[in-house]
Amino acid sequence: MYNLVLSLLLLLTLVSSPSTLASTNKIASSFTLAKNCPPSFELTKKGVCRLLTQYQFYTSVQNKGLGGTRTNLPAHRDGFTPAQIDLGRFLFFDPALSKDGSISCASCHQPDKGFSDDLDRSIGITGEKVARSAPTLWNVAFVDKFFWDARANTLEEQAVGPLFDPLEMGNSPEQLLTTLTSNKIYFRMFSQAFPDSAGIELSQIYTALTAFQASLISLNSRYDRYAHGYHQALNEREIAGLNVFRSFVARCAECHQPPLFTNNEVAVIGTPEPKGRSLDIGAEKTYNAPKLRGAFKVPTLRNITQSAPYMHSGRYDKLKDTVKFYNDGRGNSVPEGEKMLLHWHISEPDLTDNEMDLIVEFLGTLTDESLTPKIPFMVPSGLPVIDAKYQQRKPAISKNITNKAIFNNNITQSGE
Repeated sequence: MYNLVLSLLLLLTLVSSPSTLASTNKIASSFTLAKNCPPSFELTKKGVCRLLTQYQFYTSVQNKGLGGTRTNLPAHRDGFTPAQIDLGRFLFFDPALSKDGSISCASCHQPDKGFSDDLDRSIGITGEKVARSAPTLWNVAFVDKFFWDARANTLEEQAVGPLFDPLEMGNSPEQLLTTLTSNKIYFRMFSQAFPDSAGIELSQIYTALTAFQASLISLNSRYDRYAHGYHQALNEREIAGLNVFRSFVARCAECHQPPLFTNNEVAVIGTPEPKGRSLDIGAEKTYNAPKLRGAFKVPTLRNITQSAPYMHSGRYDKLKDTVKFYNDGRGNSVPEGEKMLLHWHISEPDLTDNEMDLIVEFLGTLTDESLTPKIPFMVPSGLPVIDAKYQQRKPAISKNITNKAIFNNNITQSGE
């Protein structure tokens, strides 16, 4: 459909006046790629962007970025050029990457929603809900496992999933290359970002998307200022919440370890599925390991107040209910007849209602959207940059929505 729209626009351009043609050329020439790195990155002598954070001045055991408040960060992705990062930004917000031009990466990962989408499970081009919720993209530069079931090891590998999943963006490699190659603006931008290549390649698309996502850094929250020594950044209740969070009674920090508030591992916690949904076996299939039945990636808690609902299936709308799940005791929601090897840190903390409130208040201090990238005013395809109402408008979002193929644990799960 969008190719038809673009063809009509081109036809109108051909029969338009010289002033219109000049205006069109001006719009085309306005798409220029950045020459400077995003904030928090410095441009090196080699012309690539290197991440700089205050955490780099600290150390940690085996340099894994786990531990106390003043702990360094684990290995991360950077070293992309400003042009590659900026090209990835345009691609990320452009619906042309989908089969029918109706959905972009940003449709499910919206900047003002914690780079998620406010839905329990995201909606693809078919109007059907996919298997799992859309996780945040903040700080994915530090992540080495992707998708809820950890079935991808790199951002490039992860990109292939939603682009070509029939229930998500539904595209094909051939159509994607044709769409971008036939667009003169994109052809010029790819030449700028990848000057050693004669044409657009799939690997370049994945690299550009990776470069942009690796620039989504959130490490300047009130918690961070507290961790770096400015104790006035948190109030008494928030500090109390941090203490409960890190205590061996609550054990939250055993998996959600500072400073990233994840340990980049998978864990079996026995979270309940929404009513009417069968058990999602999670990472059991990824690793072919029965002991990981019901295991999912430990998500970061950065900007957690912005990315509800929570858990892999969006089971909980509120943070307090999520905390209460852990407080209700080990295995409280494991389906009857199921055997799960629950993570040993899942216990029965028996926290008071006030202590749970303190944890929720502390989690609010992890919000930092100061480096949110600028959403392009236009994208080279000419399609709407981001449609915040897309998912709500899809006709299949109803009580009668079908979920065909989503619960079949013998096939690859669609969705995150």
